[in-house]
Amino acid sequence: MGANIRLIGIDGGATKVSGWSVDYDSDSQVFTLGTTNVQHSYAEYADYQPSFSPVDIKSQLDQFNRGPLQPAAAEIRQGRAYVQACADVIIELAHGHQGTPLVGIGMPGLKTGDDRGIAVLLNGPRIPDYASRIETILSRRGIDLLAPVARLGSDADYCGLGEEYSADGNFRPVDNAYYLGGGTGAADALKLAGELVPLDHTKPWLAKTWEMQNDQGLSLERFASAGGIQSVYSRYCGLSVKELNSRAIYPDQILQMAQTGDQPAQQTFADVAEYLAGLLFERLSTIYSGWKNQFSFTNTARPTPNTDHDYRGLLLERIVIGQRLGNLLEQSKQTDFFYRPLLAHLTNLTESEAPDDKFHQYYSSDTGFPPEKLVTSGLRAAPAMGAGIDAWLHYQGDG
Repeated sequence: MGANIRLIGIDGGATKVSGWSVDYDSDSQVFTLGTTNVQHSYAEYADYQPSFSPVDIKSQLDQFNRGPLQPAAAEIRQGRAYVQACADVIIELAHGHQGTPLVGIGMPGLKTGDDRGIAVLLNGPRIPDYASRIETILSRRGIDLLAPVARLGSDADYCGLGEEYSADGNFRPVDNAYYLGGGTGAADALKLAGELVPLDHTKPWLAKTWEMQNDQGLSLERFASAGGIQSVYSRYCGLSVKELNSRAIYPDQILQMAQTGDQPAQQTFADVAEYLAGLLFERLSTIYSGWKNQFSFTNTARPTPNTDHDYRGLLLERIVIGQRLGNLLEQSKQTDFFYRPLLAHLTNLTESEAPDDKFHQYYSSDTGFPPEKLVTSGLRAAPAMGAGIDAWLHYQGDG
């Protein structure tokens, strides 16, 4: 990359902003996570309102579709905390380092038409001028960016970029793969026929994890994210998620409790293994032969996915499980819970519901579903890394 560029990736979340330096090796043309990490919580700032309540999502969507966007006074104030937190992270990552900053930013929510603002956000304030406000703060602090922020990307897309372009990425060696990252929510990413395919482009024939629900009316995101797993355990143990947090009972601890005989924890991971296997099998079969109505939708008005699409017939070489869900799956290999039951459910599904013999044979081995096709990601801070990679690709004209 050279000493004249300081590449920075920003992962903006629901409660904080985390930023990393990102390094690029021009010889190998791969990226690695740098050594510098800065985080700021929104709650650190005077404008942050703990009691903030988002505008009703229907009203947000109405304004998004019809315009104009009119953030409420409470959103404007809360937005100042969001913007300042992000600006401070960038400032700290830029100060004291050689090179002009080049910044990529990932943020949740639907974006404005220029992709530089937040137009709809389920659990936070709308900030339609997010990127330009950050650039103004940076300029006032004497920090000139190498290029304007190209766009606010999504967690899911940035996880896919990280897996494709980083030195340790699991997408790099294969042409066809699916990524499921589980943190606060679930992130879906695809590589098909050798190219990254954003799930926003597959909407006519493939649903996102959060859109689908199981036979109990629960979103599949609940079984594919750290926060969701906590909520499943909450239902079985009778404690609120707030109480679980106060007792520091997170998915890692719930897994340990399952191994020591805690019945609610064991039931939690039985559910997680079953419904996660169903989700992964849906991905395999939908890509291969089209949508088969395995799940219903949280939004009953969502159009039924098309059964035909351009990638029919493709068999996935890899399923990659990342973020906190990936760490949890890796840990569970030393227990009787989660990993082994997940493989057993996948085996049963490929035995009983395979679209045809070719599919069945590809996803079968002497021991059942081939474990080498289910891998965990070792990428740290995948969304931040992907944000930095996206900024670099845009700057090079490849984004």
